[in-house]
Amino acid sequence: MRVAIVTESFLPTINGVSGSVARVSEQLHARGHDVLIVGPGPGPARFGDITVVRTPSVPLPGYQAIPVGRPTADTFHDLAAFRPDVIHVAGPVALGAWALSVARRMGTPSVAVYQTDFPRFARHYKVAAAENLAWRWTRHLHSMAHRTLAPSRSAAWDLRRHGVPRVALWGRGVDSTHFHPTKRSAQIRRALGAGRDDGDCLLIGYVGRLAPEKNVGLLRALRGTPGARLVVVGDGPDREKLARQLPDAVFTGYKGGVELARIYASLDLFVHTGAHETFCQTIQEALASGVPAIAPAIGGPLDLVRHNHNGLLYRAGDGRSLRRVVARLVHDADQRVRLALAARPGVAHRTWSTLTDELVGHYEAVVAPSVLQEHPRPRAAVG
Repeated sequence: MRVAIVTESFLPTINGVSGSVARVSEQLHARGHDVLIVGPGPGPARFGDITVVRTPSVPLPGYQAIPVGRPTADTFHDLAAFRPDVIHVAGPVALGAWALSVARRMGTPSVAVYQTDFPRFARHYKVAAAENLAWRWTRHLHSMAHRTLAPSRSAAWDLRRHGVPRVALWGRGVDSTHFHPTKRSAQIRRALGAGRDDGDCLLIGYVGRLAPEKNVGLLRALRGTPGARLVVVGDGPDREKLARQLPDAVFTGYKGGVELARIYASLDLFVHTGAHETFCQTIQEALASGVPAIAPAIGGPLDLVRHNHNGLLYRAGDGRSLRRVVARLVHDADQRVRLALAARPGVAHRTWSTLTDELVGHYEAVVAPSVLQEHPRPRAAVG
């Protein structure tokens, strides 16, 4: 199968969209599928053996590190020359809108992967009109796709509730070999402030983008937790402000690869603060590393964290609720051990290989003649 993946973000930009596109592309190529990636901004023209078509871009207002793609006539000609059997659109907003329109005009089946909850981001910034507009745009975009893939039951319900048709469930994979409890490191723990003895201090970690919508400032509720040290892994526009708010925390900056895996496994508890997650890959990575997760009881995390089984849930945005559940585990070593033992088994089977097999099944369904007859797309020349 010839698969064109048009993504709103790709390497060297690091985020959930670019990461999942990279893993899926690798898996598709390994299965013998022909893959083309179309992504915004400057970067290498190859990802391994896969061609990457780069579009011109402008910085996202308010977040300069994220480029927004601006397709050109050359972008279309590169895509058309590839002759895709299916167009996979990752996190459609701007470049994805163009891709879905092109797919419709070419008569090429398309799959849109819903990854970013922009409507709730608008709510976070208290702009009600923007939230309504974001849902209208989301519904318009995804209605053009033959199938929309939602990463969690909560996201699927939200999309259907707002009128998006043809929604199916497709989660996210995790590299359960890379993220593994055996990566736990006494050296890393000492460097992060646990002391020479593992029992000296519990490490409570957050991993992710340091941006307003992630609500990392909620970690202020954990300041002064006896016997615990906060570790904040990541970077973003809020880093300086958060460093002032959390003067006793360890800020590592962005980490990736083996170093990130070792940090995850060296934590005692993982805390996520954002309330707008369609999935939450960092929770899955922490669980694969054998670390209990403490997460808001809303959205994508509900598919990953089973309360009092592999972690604990707290009321989203409620610092007192977060502090209570953290204190419960800080003072109960037996419960921490029990939750840690249950963390990995719930996600270890969710490999990118398994998830890519599921994705190919979705491709095959939209390419099937019965689907094409139900949603005809007459081929036409596009300039």
